[in-house]
Amino acid sequence: MRKSLLVWSLLLTAGTWMAATTAFAGENWVGSWKLNPAKSNFGTVAAVRAQTLTFEATPAGIKLTSEGTDPDGKPMHGGYVSKFDGKDVPWAGNPSADTACPKRVDDNSYENVWKKAGKAVVTAKVSVSKDGKTLTVAQTGTDAKGGAINSVAVYDRQ
Repeated sequence: MRKSLLVWSLLLTAGTWMAATTAFAGENWVGSWKLNPAKSNFGTVAAVRAQTLTFEATPAGIKLTSEGTDPDGKPMHGGYVSKFDGKDVPWAGNPSADTACPKRVDDNSYENVWKKAGKAVVTAKVSVSKDGKTLTVAQTGTDAKGGAINSVAVYDRQ
């Protein structure tokens, strides 16, 4: 009985993980990406000094983790977990937004509406190049201080 329960538990865990991995296998942004400042254009907004985005498939959805250094040299850490279905999810560590609303467009792209106190403040259009080596994030909207955002950040796959 005990052995049978253990076997069923392992099978259920493996099945859940495989289903999650299969469900998100087409999202070509899954992986680790490092900001390439030379290819990026931040407009008038102060640029982050360094940033790495990591997308990983989990049973709860795709987990985004962002690590880096802000324009003042202070460490940044943030992230969320989403099924990329257009539903709001809490976003920790982002001074410009407390909610993310990412929605998958196709295997190579998604759109993410950032919200602060329920109000849309930034729209980010994210796409992966055909060769899978570059992630581009085009953002428009308003930053936490009310300034206009119109930037393009380019990341290289790690």
